[in-house]
Amino acid sequence: MNMTLVTKPHDRLAAALSTEMAEVDLLIRTRMHSDHAPRIPEITAHLVSAGGKRLRPMLTLAAAKLCGYQGEHHLGLAATVEFIHTATLLHDDVVDESEKRRGRPTANLLWDNKSSVLVGDYLFSRSFQLMVATGNLRVLEILANASATISEGEVLQMTAASDLKTDEDIYLQVVRGKTAALFSAATEVGGVIAGATPEAVAALFAYGDALGIAFQIADDLLDYQGDSGATGKNVGDDFRERKLTLPVIKAVAQADEAERAFWTRTIEKGQQQDGDLEQALALMAKYDTLAATRRDAEAWAAKAQQALTALPAHEIREMLHDLAGYVVSRLS
Repeated sequence: MNMTLVTKPHDRLAAALSTEMAEVDLLIRTRMHSDHAPRIPEITAHLVSAGGKRLRPMLTLAAAKLCGYQGEHHLGLAATVEFIHTATLLHDDVVDESEKRRGRPTANLLWDNKSSVLVGDYLFSRSFQLMVATGNLRVLEILANASATISEGEVLQMTAASDLKTDEDIYLQVVRGKTAALFSAATEVGGVIAGATPEAVAALFAYGDALGIAFQIADDLLDYQGDSGATGKNVGDDFRERKLTLPVIKAVAQADEAERAFWTRTIEKGQQQDGDLEQALALMAKYDTLAATRRDAEAWAAKAQQALTALPAHEIREMLHDLAGYVVSRLS
């Protein structure tokens, strides 16, 4: 029997949290429903059936459990985190004009952009209803701030993505906005709702932040060296969409005049032609930027693991530790 599937850290985490996740899934399905606008459940059902690892809500449940929480508010917060994530996916696919998400047609392709944007707005609204129900102002502050940071990161990415002046610092700022902000909010609110010490809450935030950054860097790297069947994306999508991600940023930083002209034409001006992706990959190979990007992802994963040392010994802590390692091991 192949044991690979049950030994993956996110699968072990899902098994340990299976009872709570079932309740969160029920809550998500209930709150995604609308009696008055049937388009909402149509689109949300498409997203839910597409699967996904539900990693962000699991992080909230894991953080609460690690800190000894006994109540039920963590369920609503986990659903909140998933709603925010799903809303941003709907909006992202419209902005990026994407046609594929998790290997399936995107909502904006099956329906239209207007529906995707409005249903995304609906899910944001649902998320605020759920977080208010906790009656915890600190939780509300964390998730409201994360929502603002995510939007800010998306706008920054829109202006920075095709600008060759975008350096690694700006890239990190974008990644903190579009990905890490929700990871860190997911872990932080789990600790806050459990009444954990400020030190434990800070450690949970640091873990989520570093995990989110490692996750996004790995994702950007997989765009150039991943298996499209496994990732649900076509190799080189980021290049075709003129997105300056870390492997390209590192290549641009070392480019000579002719190479810089190539990047200006393909990324800044969007004048792409047959053979350009192969040329881009050749330049990344010349400067070994894929390996350098992988080292960055590994360093952030190690930071996430280090943050966990401030938290109590627990099987969940070990799973979170392994999860950070797995985020980069999938690059092999």
